[in-house]
Amino acid sequence: MSPPILYLHGFASGPTSSKARLFAERFAALGQSISVPALDGGDFRDLTITGQLQIIEKEAAGRPCHLIGSSLGGYLAALYAARHREVTRIILLAPAFGFARRWGNSLGIEVLDEWQRTGVRKVMHHGLGREAELSWRLMEDASLYEEQPAVAQPALIFHGRHDDVVPVSVSRDFAAGRANVTLREFDSDHQLLDVVDEMFAASREFLGL
Repeated sequence: MSPPILYLHGFASGPTSSKARLFAERFAALGQSISVPALDGGDFRDLTITGQLQIIEKEAAGRPCHLIGSSLGGYLAALYAARHREVTRIILLAPAFGFARRWGNSLGIEVLDEWQRTGVRKVMHHGLGREAELSWRLMEDASLYEEQPAVAQPALIFHGRHDDVVPVSVSRDFAAGRANVTLREFDSDHQLLDVVDEMFAASREFLGL
């Protein structure tokens, strides 16, 4: 029997995101166990990398498992796998390696200073369909983690060449020199919704399902 799959959604998203539902439905149709935990634990305002890793740990319960992660969820999957050798294989969709530094650079020093001073800022929460408050603790906590986790497990990465959220160069840099990592690039954007069929077929083959 194949190990269960945990699907890790992206930032300001949730278990009902388009890709989460598509992957969950297709793997479930194969009789494959798959779960999609809400990584904010119901408290988006106080979201941290550490808190999300704790939710993954609770969901995995020490069992061998496969991880599929999208964007920030991809970065979390790599962080978790680097710390938990019981993870068997990981599949990363436009993984947001270097999350804190890259997001900070995109926001700019004035926005960061204001966020740190007030302790909170509003961001668009795609899962809720509205803006939601987010604590500065996320940036403080995220800065404590390595940008490129030392993943030893077999890893398959999907990334769009036209991604304007996480540039494909981020995945190219991660895959370079790592024999356990396979990178597949598509003429797609960050969402990768137009290549779901290709990603699912490749994921199924990669996981031996």
